[in-house]
Amino acid sequence: MKTTGILENSKALTDLEIIARVQAGERALYEIIMRRYNQRLYRVTRAILHDDTEAEDVMQDAYVRAYTHLSQFAGRSAFSTWLTRIAVHEALTRLRSRNRHPQVDVTEYDGEISMKMPGTSSNPEYNASAAQLREFLEEAVLNLPESYRTVIMLRDIEELSTAETAEALDLTEENVKVRLHRGHGMIRSWLFERIGTKAKEAFPFMGIRCDRVVENVFDRLEKLAAANPQIQ
Repeated sequence: MKTTGILENSKALTDLEIIARVQAGERALYEIIMRRYNQRLYRVTRAILHDDTEAEDVMQDAYVRAYTHLSQFAGRSAFSTWLTRIAVHEALTRLRSRNRHPQVDVTEYDGEISMKMPGTSSNPEYNASAAQLREFLEEAVLNLPESYRTVIMLRDIEELSTAETAEALDLTEENVKVRLHRGHGMIRSWLFERIGTKAKEAFPFMGIRCDRVVENVFDRLEKLAAANPQIQ
């Protein structure tokens, strides 16, 4: 789906403006929402599922569910928080369906999606060092238990507030603070002290997968609309 012009003007639109226009029939604008939050949903669903393919599937389920329930968004919280809660719910449902919690094994990661962004420095030694630090961060976070991993992903990587994280995960703010503190305790303190601004460069949602999620969601929405005329 080619919506270059729409995306170029996306920064001028708030989430609420986009939602209103989508509900009014401009379905193509939903791509802006997906492009805007693909990174966050990928990070939080992968933190829960520890599987790239399942995370992508869950993201698509979450976007479709959110679209078909836009009328239920009451605006009591930020739309991004509401969307994140849907993604978390979908991921936890998928996790429970396995009938067990996954065992973390970083050797199983096949590198299909590079979780390392290329450095901006022309110094190869610097780039190698930065990539190694990001690699350590990713491994440290992914080895945390799921309950701590999701909190750290939202608070430290996505930089949500304690209140936003609590709402997204259906926890109390106190629980978020406790899990964050304990999660940090599980990760060697020097890791977070040295990673600095490189933290947000970890866990990227790369372009090809981002495009695929957008295309697949729109395909599913078109089929839903064909089967149910009430869905625009």
